[in-house]
Amino acid sequence: MNLNSALRELKRRGTAQNRKVYRRHGVGENMYGVSFADLRGLAKQIKTDQALAIQLWATGNHEAQVLATLIADPDQFDAKTLDAWAKDLSNYTITDEFVDLVARTAYRQKKADKWRKASGEWIGRASWHLIAQLALHDADLPDSYFEENLHEIATSIHTRKNRVREAMNNALIAIGVRNAYLQDKALGVTRTIGTVEVDQGETNCRTPDAAAYILKTVARKQRQSTKVTT
Repeated sequence: MNLNSALRELKRRGTAQNRKVYRRHGVGENMYGVSFADLRGLAKQIKTDQALAIQLWATGNHEAQVLATLIADPDQFDAKTLDAWAKDLSNYTITDEFVDLVARTAYRQKKADKWRKASGEWIGRASWHLIAQLALHDADLPDSYFEENLHEIATSIHTRKNRVREAMNNALIAIGVRNAYLQDKALGVTRTIGTVEVDQGETNCRTPDAAAYILKTVARKQRQSTKVTT
């Protein structure tokens, strides 16, 4: 599939209802309104195609960029290209899809650390979403790495931009369920920061209570572990 045929297919699958929903989530007008189910189905059809992914991303179209993250080859990215894509982020939906791609590259930790210093809302969100991914999936990182992140959350979350706050809250949860030591540290941070307010716009989304979510997740993991050993 080439760029023109991919864009035609995206346009064909778009609906007015999906465009209405995406607008409520902050997506701009350069979109077709294609469901995520259709995007993932199309990605399975195309399979990995780095050249097409680069072309799709360059269009600036929302669904084209989501599709690009799904068919891109994480092993073919360099640091410069990831930085360039990060600068194009324009809403939290594409930011989170982009991070799912970055998390599969060799640059995931370096980019988490670099982008954490950025002032932009979307790059800042990307960094904390990446930190959450590292907490959940990178077993080799030491607890000290996440303790540093917890300290930053404790001292600055309420001063950050709206969707960065949300990502920091999610990172706090991810760190808190990593192990017992970090659970205790993360719960301490939840007591320090109190309620985290995030403007969810015209959506029905809610900001999770980090302490409650950590405890609920840990309890579920313990129940699952007990079932496995009995």
